[in-house]
This record gives sequence, C-alpha cells and structure tokens, in this order.
Amino acid sequence: MEVSLLPACSPTMEPGSIENLSIAYQSSDFLVVNKHWDLRIDSKTWRETLTLQKQLRHHFPELADPDTCYGFRYTANTENPTAASFQRFCHQLDFSTSGALCVALNKAAAGSAYKCFKERRVTKAYLALVRGHIQESQVTISYAIGRNSTEGRTHTMCIEGTHGCENPKPSLTELLVLEHGLYAGDPVSKVLLKPLTGRTHQLRVHCSALGHPIVGDLTYGQAEDQEDQPFRMMLHAFYLRIPTQAERVEACTPDPFVPSLDACWSPHTCVQPLEQLIQALQTDPDPNPMDGVQRPCSPSTPLPRPGRPPPETEAQRASCLQWLSEWTLEPDD
Repeated sequence: MEVSLLPACSPTMEPGSIENLSIAYQSSDFLVVNKHWDLRIDSKTWRETLTLQKQLRHHFPELADPDTCYGFRYTANTENPTAASFQRFCHQLDFSTSGALCVALNKAAAGSAYKCFKERRVTKAYLALVRGHIQESQVTISYAIGRNSTEGRTHTMCIEGTHGCENPKPSLTELLVLEHGLYAGDPVSKVLLKPLTGRTHQLRVHCSALGHPIVGDLTYGQAEDQEDQPFRMMLHAFYLRIPTQAERVEACTPDPFVPSLDACWSPHTCVQPLEQLIQALQTDPDPNPMDGVQRPCSPSTPLPRPGRPPPETEAQRASCLQWLSEWTLEPDD
C-alpha cells in the first residue's frame, strides 16, 4: 500500500462571514478593508450569500441606505441635515483576490482618490504564489494586454500577439522573488508583484505569460483536475498607498501565504526577506506623474513618454462624471 509523505493540506484561515471584516486603515474620510478571498464586492442579486457591501453594512449601519439597490451607498446625517455620509469603493479587486481595498466615505475623498489613481500616484503591491521556481530575483514583465475575442473566452484578457487579442495596451509589472518552496509537493515561488499600470487581470495574465501562473488561478493557470486545485487563488493585495492632498492613506495587510495558515505551503529557500521590501515600500517616494512611467523592455506599443500625463479623453471624463454623479445629494421631496 502506498503511503503519502506529503503533509495534510488543511488551511486554518477562517471562511468569509458577515462578522469577520478586517479593517486595515480608518479615518474620517477613508476605510481600507482586508477583503476576504472569493468574496464579491457587491451584487445586484439580493440572494447573494455574502458580499463586502453586506459586511460593511453590518459593521457600519450608520452608512447604510436600505432604499438603494446595494443597500450601502448614502445616508443623510440626521443630527446635521447639511452633512451626509457616503461610501464608494475607490478601486476594484477580483472576486478571487484578497487584500487591501479602499473605501471613500465622502464625495471630496472620492474625488481626491480618483485624482491619485488617474495620475498614477498610487502605490500597490501584491503577494502571490506562482507555479515553478523563478530563477531571477527580479523580473520586469512588459507584455501588452488586450481583451480576448475568442469564442468562449470573451470574459478574459490576453497578451499581444495571441489569437483573438483585441486592442492591446501597454502594461508593466515588476516581480520580486521572495521564497522558493513546494505547494502540495509541486515547486512554487512566493513573489511580490508591483503593477505599474492598471489593466484588467494584469497580474494574472502577466504571471501566466511568464510561464509561472498563479497557484489556484482557474482562468489563466494550468489545466488540472478540480480535485487537485487549492482552496483559493493565491493572490493577495498586500500594500496600498494613496497620497491624497488631505491625508496619506496607507495600509499593509497581513501575509496570508505562510505555513501556519496553509500546511500545503512549505518554503525552503529565502531569496529576499519580505520585511526589507516592506520597509522599501514604505520609504519609497510617491510616484510623480511628472516623471511618466518607466518604459517597458519590448512591447510594440510604447508607454506614455515622460512629462505630463496624457489629457483625459471625453470617454474618461464622462466615466468620471458618471462615477461622481452617484454621490450627488438628491433634494428632499
């Protein structure tokens, strides 16, 4: 009889619930929550078992509005009729991705956060477990990313040059290797990912294109038996910094990819200590929009040249106005 020498894979992290909402940063203008994996931000379907919106409504009922579709967007301040409370997610995280997600609590805060994202002054870093042992300690990934028009794959993205790739846009990711080890017996690298552009599914697509897909990524990863898949996609929004004019919103969430939380993960070689990279993230100056973006190594479409950021298009402006218009106070009937 064969006896497996692999450790029993039993993650000890709690499943998502209405109670276990973790707050990484809080002020009068912003919240940064540590989103659970496999959790939708919101849903138009009230039958959705659990969403981040529902968690926020449970923990911050003073911000809830039962008359809205999502039940958590705007509430008038009854003590001061001229004031109000608001809520708006400043950016997005995929359903499968955990980690830092910023919530603005008033219209001015939302506008200042939007300006930071638009001008590329936001610093973000993710942790991930990827398949294989990456030999280099640092890699710059510069494949342009477009939407996949292939039948049956229209919900996905792809890199320039692949069949069905439409309207590829310049994309840039920095990858730093932290550890080598095994996940359920397979070679895996733990990495820190810094997206320098913000394309849909950018980190997942770039890691897959590099030949090292994220562990548990059923869309861009290796085709394996469902029984062999880990309990989650191993991508976590680890660090976030938004330098608004009024305050520096900064949050660093706990590392979920440690053996004490997942016995399947067994690191054996440290390439770069995470603690040193955290210090570097915290002390690095905020990205300056006047400096432009570092040029990629090889995509055919160049990134914007150094200097002022490109002017906002009519479509972008319309999108922003639509986004902010949802904050506008409706007059009392």
